[in-house]
Parts: sequence; structure tokens; C-alpha cells
Amino acid sequence: MLIWGLFLVLIIIFLALDLGVFNKEDHVIKTKEASIWTAVWVTVALAFSGVIYWLFSSGLIENPTGLTPKGAVLKYITGYLIELSLSIDNVFVIAVIFTSFKIPLIYQHRVLFWGILGAIVFRALMILFGVALITRFDWIIYVFGVFLLYTAFKMLKGDDDNFDPKNSFVFRQIKKVYPITTQINGHDFFIKKMGLNAATPLFVALIVIELTDILFALDSIPAILAITADPFIVFTSNILAILGLRSMYFLISRMLQKFRFINYSLVVILAFVGIKMLLSHHVEFPEWLSLGVIALALIGGIVASLVIKDTGALEEGEKE
Repeated sequence: MLIWGLFLVLIIIFLALDLGVFNKEDHVIKTKEASIWTAVWVTVALAFSGVIYWLFSSGLIENPTGLTPKGAVLKYITGYLIELSLSIDNVFVIAVIFTSFKIPLIYQHRVLFWGILGAIVFRALMILFGVALITRFDWIIYVFGVFLLYTAFKMLKGDDDNFDPKNSFVFRQIKKVYPITTQINGHDFFIKKMGLNAATPLFVALIVIELTDILFALDSIPAILAITADPFIVFTSNILAILGLRSMYFLISRMLQKFRFINYSLVVILAFVGIKMLLSHHVEFPEWLSLGVIALALIGGIVASLVIKDTGALEEGEKE
């Protein structure tokens, strides 16, 4: 548990430096700044693979699944890439939420910062619960596999494209239990209005994003559990990917329209992981294969988006 505690302390230090030093003053995150921070978080995550190797080679961390140091590193990187790739869809939803509640760009980083704290707690609970289920009930892996294939099918159909935060169940429940104002007062989550405390759009957006993240975790955590049931690898790869997502949001949200085929990459990843889960007791997939499929799916979606012209956009341009 000492290693787990040290990891959490490291995350707290990172977050304290983020809001207390580098982003103490509210400001709009420009593309250059977002690119630098994205590079920093990706570097930190990849460098942590060295820590994983050291922990598993020295025996300082529990190794319930009997992984070799090299195998642990491959599973960590694969899990990190899965979480990072599936988070791309989350970026789109966050952008929709911010737009719907009219959150100014200058305050979006603060909302995402506080959102990460809740995400760490909820994901830790979900990961421990998922690992416990797989360890105790072998058959649960088939349930996860079918669920991921169903999610891939839904994503392929595009059933979630018309998401409206203000019509969501979460928003309706918040309105029932707490007064809400449309007034934004700096970066405050609550203000006093007519003698009553009222939640500002920043707080509402935070709660909706938090609960939406839990829904997305229902996809990503089973997907990582298909790679390994080692709780430390699942947790660390998940959390470091989420930390990077905040910086990536300000970078990727501006480019989502350009990468229109990336959703197909996510479909391939979810389908592959779902099939891997269903065949887990019959076929052994090498770590390099999982890593290769995920990397190729992402690269393929990006390249296709850049090479294949958007005929719809061209037709609209010609009409204008």
C-alpha cells in the first residue's frame, strides 16, 4: 500500500503545482500552451513505465497476476493508450457541455481541474470493484466483452451524436435539489442570489462532466481489464491518461472536426478488446498484438481523416 500512497501523493503534488503555480490566474489556454502541457503529461506517463519496470523487477509492488517486468510495462502502455484513445469521445462531450452552459474559455481549465479530483476517486472505486469481480467470477469477463461489443456497435451507429446536457437526467435532478442561476460570477461555483445560495453554470457543468466521465469509465475500465487485472497497472495508466486529457482537451477540441474518422478507430479498439475478452479463456493474445492493434487503429483514423477529403464540406463550400 506504500507504493499506492506514494503514487497518490505524486498526483496531488502535480495537481497542486497545476492550479497553485502554473494556472493560479484564470486565463484562456491557447493552442501552444495546451501543446506544451500535453507533451509534458505524455512524457510523464511514458516515463512512469520505467517506474513500473523497476517496481516489478524489484518486487516492491504486489504482483497478483505474475507479470514479468517487461510484460508489466507493455500492459501499462497498452492500458494508457486505450484510456487515452477512448477519452477522445469524452472530449467531444465535454466541449458540448461547455457550449451548452456557455462556460467562458477563461474558466474551463478550472472546471476540468476540479473534475479530475472526483474522477480519481470514482475510478479507483470502479477499478477495485472490477478487479474483484474478475478475480472472483471468471464468467464476468464475458459480460464485459459483450458490453464492449454493444458499445462499439452503438458508436458505429452514432446513437449519442445528439447529446444535449440541458435535457440530461443529471441536469434535471440538480434543478430539483438546488437553485441554479445562469449568472456567471468569475470562477465561483456558487453565488448568493435573493438571499439564497445558487449554483452557477460552472458548478452545473462540473457535475454533468463528472457523471458523464463515470459513464465513459464504464467503457474504458472493462477495456483495460481485458489487458490486465493488475489493479496498480490499471489505476496508474487510467489516472495518468486522465491527467493528460485536461491539457489535451484544449488541443483536441479544436481539431475534432478535422479528424472525422477517429470514431471508427474507437469502434475498432472497442470491438477488438471485446472479442479479446470473449476469447480470453481460449486464445492467448500477446501484449504486442494488443498494443499494435490500438496504435494502428488510431494512426489509421488520423491518416484517413487527413488524406480523404470531406465531400460534404466541399459541396457546402461550392454552394457558398
